[in-house]
Amino acid sequence: MRRTLLLLAALLLPLLVAQPAQAAVQRVQFTSGSTYLIVEFLDDDLVHFELANGTSPGTSSPLFTTPQVAKTTYTGPTSFNQSGNILTTASMKVEVTAGTLCVKVSDPTRLLYEACPRNLSAAWKGLSITKGSIQNAYGLGEQFFMGGSADGDWVGRTRTPGGAYGNAMAYDTDNGPVGNAQIPVLFAVGASNLNYGFFLDQVYKQEWNLTGDPWTVDTWGDQVRWYTMTGADLPDLRKDYMELTGRPPVPPKKAFGMWVSEFGYDNWTEIDNRLATLRTAKFPVDGFVLDLQWFGGVTAGSDNTRMGTLAWDTANFPNPATKISSLASTEGLGLMTIEESYIGKNNAEHADMATRGYLVRAGCSSCAPTYLTTNDWWGRGGMIDWTQDAAGDYWHTTKRQPLINQGVLGHWLDLGEPEMYDAADWTAGVLPGKHAHADYHNVYNLKWAQSIARGYTSGTKRPFMLARSGAGGMQRHGVAMWSADIGSKLTALAQQQNAQMHMSMSGIDYYGSDIGGFRREMLDSDLNELYTQWFANGAWFEVPIRPHTENLCNCAQTSPDQIGHTASNLASLRQRYELTPYYYSLAHRAYATGEPVVPPLAYYYQNDANVREMGHQKLIGKDLLVGVVAGAGERKRDVYLPAGTWYDYATGEKLTSTGQWFTDRPLWVNGAFRLPAFARAGAILPKMFVDDKTMNVMGKRTDATTRNELVARVYAGGTSSFTLYEDDGASTAYQGGAVRTTQLSQQLSGSTATVTVAASSGTYTGAPSSRQNVVELVADTQASAVTLNGSALTQHATKAAFDAASSGWYNAGGNLIVAKSASTAVTSAKTFAFTLGQAPVSVTFSCSNGTTTSGQSVYAVGNVPQLGAWSVASAVKLSPTSYPTWTGTISKLPPNTTVEWKCVKRQEANFPDTADAWEPGGNNTVTTPATGSGGTSTGAF
Repeated sequence: MRRTLLLLAALLLPLLVAQPAQAAVQRVQFTSGSTYLIVEFLDDDLVHFELANGTSPGTSSPLFTTPQVAKTTYTGPTSFNQSGNILTTASMKVEVTAGTLCVKVSDPTRLLYEACPRNLSAAWKGLSITKGSIQNAYGLGEQFFMGGSADGDWVGRTRTPGGAYGNAMAYDTDNGPVGNAQIPVLFAVGASNLNYGFFLDQVYKQEWNLTGDPWTVDTWGDQVRWYTMTGADLPDLRKDYMELTGRPPVPPKKAFGMWVSEFGYDNWTEIDNRLATLRTAKFPVDGFVLDLQWFGGVTAGSDNTRMGTLAWDTANFPNPATKISSLASTEGLGLMTIEESYIGKNNAEHADMATRGYLVRAGCSSCAPTYLTTNDWWGRGGMIDWTQDAAGDYWHTTKRQPLINQGVLGHWLDLGEPEMYDAADWTAGVLPGKHAHADYHNVYNLKWAQSIARGYTSGTKRPFMLARSGAGGMQRHGVAMWSADIGSKLTALAQQQNAQMHMSMSGIDYYGSDIGGFRREMLDSDLNELYTQWFANGAWFEVPIRPHTENLCNCAQTSPDQIGHTASNLASLRQRYELTPYYYSLAHRAYATGEPVVPPLAYYYQNDANVREMGHQKLIGKDLLVGVVAGAGERKRDVYLPAGTWYDYATGEKLTSTGQWFTDRPLWVNGAFRLPAFARAGAILPKMFVDDKTMNVMGKRTDATTRNELVARVYAGGTSSFTLYEDDGASTAYQGGAVRTTQLSQQLSGSTATVTVAASSGTYTGAPSSRQNVVELVADTQASAVTLNGSALTQHATKAAFDAASSGWYNAGGNLIVAKSASTAVTSAKTFAFTLGQAPVSVTFSCSNGTTTSGQSVYAVGNVPQLGAWSVASAVKLSPTSYPTWTGTISKLPPNTTVEWKCVKRQEANFPDTADAWEPGGNNTVTTPATGSGGTSTGAF
């Protein structure tokens, strides 16, 4: 028996060694004179520091955290060792220098930084941080640089505090009045995956000077507290930060659509009229955003202003509950209403909140409410004390909940820096024993958003907020942020993209702008061109898509059917709606794992020096790369593709990159302005069916039909997979598991591409039990056969024949092959196998008598995408093979298709959408064969 026990112990010992028990949180204190430093290890790769002059809190309790921090329940590192002043875990080493209390942090073999105390006995204090081998740095929230560039990281720059306290509106001539939101997290990157994350958990204003070595960061407060994250790469570090400050909940699905806005809609009739033109132009739309006019009566300089009533102006917006219900049921629309933290002095709400002690006070705990008179465009009165949870809860219950009950879906939190304040005010506060304005200013909007999120916990609806200010952790309350009253300038559009890059690295996945610019008086270029570009950028990068401008004169347009190049705006918007399932799946990943929705290229390609400061190209998830356009007369642009194989999203063209630039990529494709976009080989992009009957992202249609097929755009290459997430789109039931997941996978092996739609797992209210499955395969060649679960699918010669059938496949041209199944149970797996290698269809086009002048060439333009879909800007240039005869061979044409085309003379520069001369007479026609060459088709001037 004893021998058996010894043998059993010997067998178990390696298992026990290989799986060490989690150690407790480790805290170690160091002192030097009156200065102390506490080092708190929360995890193997997360350490928390507190540095100060004065009395130490000791090591028996957790270090203090501000409201920016969400997680305080860490269980400690898996291993911990102290050898004198050297502290190590499995993933980091901290060495404290006696006397100076400087801290060296390593990963653990490479030094990341050394931080030393700076002016600890002064009010303005902080740290000096060695730059060392760091080359680039990202994050620090929202601050617009002067200069109007989309590019730039923080190294070599100073992140200045906004205004007197931090968060503030900031005006400059390049960008207009834009936001300055202080989110104090920095991600630093060097060569060969040298990197760390640094989160300064302070509520006070900060200045980060990264122009020299060492860097400096200064702030107010009695203590300096910061976190450091180590990890393999930026994805690892950002996930740790999101765990610390909170991951974003999944927004309502409607948030991913277009919400039309202006300052402001005066009544229901204006909204109805705008909706009517959008529907006539076949634009999908998900909501309208209502500015101050929805409650009305805002009176400058007056105590008798309706600011803060948060109640409908029923003279202009009568029967709101009925109207909201009608818009939702008939049109599939939601409403977002603006609110501020200010209350007019003579309002009943002011008296009620003052009696309860829920307003910010004028200097002491027993003082009367502060009376705000500065910048009194909204009137005069008081301000809600969001630092009191009781105040936020009462306001939500009495004022906001009735709106939610009526069907209002979103809350627009304006002026939340706060914009107007009494510098000598008093609040309950967020720091122990601290009540002054400086002690809460930068987390005011955070506490406001928190109160709304808390109010939603008693129901099943998801919170959906839009805020122009914030702090670390803002994302966990269901907030999208926007860049404030940005100017209608191309420089501002470019800078918006740089700000978005740093906001993504600050944990803000949902970030946008007033599309087209709020301050139209700053316009210094063609408005229609600016709007078309801005709308295209917004349709790719922003959540929600929200056109907005100042329109008190009722003389400005914001709706994309009324301003800009309408066909381009429609194409940009429909493309975004098509990709809603992809964005929505990314939102679920952001919620579950902390992955970003719109990361900079440096996030996934941090060792590629070419992308380190790049904000003029972005990723959507990991699989789509999109180039920004923000400039006058832009008809083409160069695009950098990291090493690998990529496909042009618009045309299907395959590009193989060694990490290089591809020049002169056209921006006008098939008659529409489009940002250059590329999908990685192996990318799988779930889509929804969108056409001129699509009304919103939930799939509501003008013909009342249901189009719930699962569509997957697949880019052949290697082996890959992607998980589609689906839920009811509106409730919090997904947090309890009411989610359907479907794994989509692809493999390219030799001449066979296989795409599998796995059996779905899970369900939710309203989930389809069966559906069609559509695969859009982008590959090098056409297919000669397609099977579904081993059985041959019928090949259709044309798209029309394919659309009319319940299943089958066809070669669509342009590297695209489309196959579909009949409606099939979601619980069964579907495997499509494509036999590739079929020669693509080509035709030679010839134009005679094409005499030209300097700068002019001859082009072919026609009814298929490969010939520009009748867009002169997208026409194909021919070569003067036997001048004045011009010829060119166009490949990857759709097979079995009648192509109509003409010769045109056009200027070579700037891709104008007009021809200098058209071939006279009727269109030339040629019918393409099923495969191979269709010979030569001729035309003549």
